[in-house]
Amino acid sequence: MPISRTLLEHLVEASPDIVVATDRDGTVAYYNDGARENLGYAREEIMGQFVARLYPSLEEARRVMAAMRSAANGGSGRIVNFPTRFVAKDGHEIPVAISGVIIYDDQRSEKGTVGFAKDRTNIIRKDQLALLGEVAVGLSHEINNPLSVITNQLTLLERFVAELEDPRQLERERGRIDIIKHEVKRIEEHLQRLYQMAQGEHYASTPYLGDARMIDLSETSRAAEGPLKGRWVLVVDDDAAVRDSVAEILRAEGCHVDSAADGRQALARLERAAFDIVLSDVVMPAMDGYELFQEVRQRYPGTQVVLMTAFYYDKDHVIKRSQMEGVAGVIFKKPVDPARLRQTLKALVSSPRPAPFSH
Repeated sequence: MPISRTLLEHLVEASPDIVVATDRDGTVAYYNDGARENLGYAREEIMGQFVARLYPSLEEARRVMAAMRSAANGGSGRIVNFPTRFVAKDGHEIPVAISGVIIYDDQRSEKGTVGFAKDRTNIIRKDQLALLGEVAVGLSHEINNPLSVITNQLTLLERFVAELEDPRQLERERGRIDIIKHEVKRIEEHLQRLYQMAQGEHYASTPYLGDARMIDLSETSRAAEGPLKGRWVLVVDDDAAVRDSVAEILRAEGCHVDSAADGRQALARLERAAFDIVLSDVVMPAMDGYELFQEVRQRYPGTQVVLMTAFYYDKDHVIKRSQMEGVAGVIFKKPVDPARLRQTLKALVSSPRPAPFSH
């Protein structure tokens, strides 16, 4: 049974694709519901307007018309799945594939055009996900082997370090080894995250440089909604690598983080701004963690102090004395295990957070 003209018009009007027709001068003469939903313009905003308004530039509109008149894109007077971009009312560009024809009268003079444009955003995204999957497999293969070599060498290095006689040197070198292990683990987690994203239906991206964006491999958005979000934490450690790694963990939880290399620097930071928590190493030059704890307790009683140490062996009874005098918590083993750090700090912030202020 032949389809009536009325039914055909209803089908075109209800199409989810963008359907636009123009007269011989390029003025929009037809604009369907799919175009309105995709582009955001009401029908009265576009009807009677020059069709180039829907393109990023007049040059792009002319490029599409030139392609329609060429025989290279589906035959003279037509185009099939021709790639271009439309601009929505809110200003964002939509990648589309246009299939359209030039309409002629009986004398073969042009009367206008009609085109069907399909939004290619989801198609492009699926192509990107497929590429991402290939990248993930390639990276895993190329990076896991060097990571295995690094891990094996670290095991040998640990045996050498264990023979050191100076306790402070032993602590320092073990800390550095643990930092390397932590970073190796992070690389492995990022590779796994990349692979998982490639298997899913979406991925996140974040601004990088200029207009460039990069894939966001972090999973901080959910974590940043937890009880540590918005807390002010001061990280104090004479080892820059430890300071940076701890600060990174805390920022991923939504904390505002500042750092200091020793107790004196920490007191200078505390003079300028208020912090909910001071997270400090025990063994530091100039002023150790115990001395810093005493100063903070006296000057800023509303600020809690958590001490970090690499050893369970408390030679100078620093940890024991601090606990007896009310230190908020102790975290053994540096660099800090992220789960243990989060657990310890979350237990301290159940009370309402004071508003930040300046001393």
